[in-house]
Amino acid sequence: MLRFLWVASRGYRLKPWDSPYWRWRIETYSGIPAESVTREIFFRFLWQERSSFWHYLRWVRRMRPLLRN
Repeated sequence: MLRFLWVASRGYRLKPWDSPYWRWRIETYSGIPAESVTREIFFRFLWQERSSFWHYLRWVRRMRPLLRN
């Protein structure tokens, strides 16, 4: 899971709320426009959706071996 977070935040590790990938994921999941994602919105979203986020990370972990084939 940590590996995915590391890769997904490449280039934006100190400011993940500026990452186009994470903005797109937040917009797709919640409907919050990507352009309006700020640090506060990013962390509020993660906190409010922490259960879903952990579920998503566990799913990524299960899917990872399938990508190697």
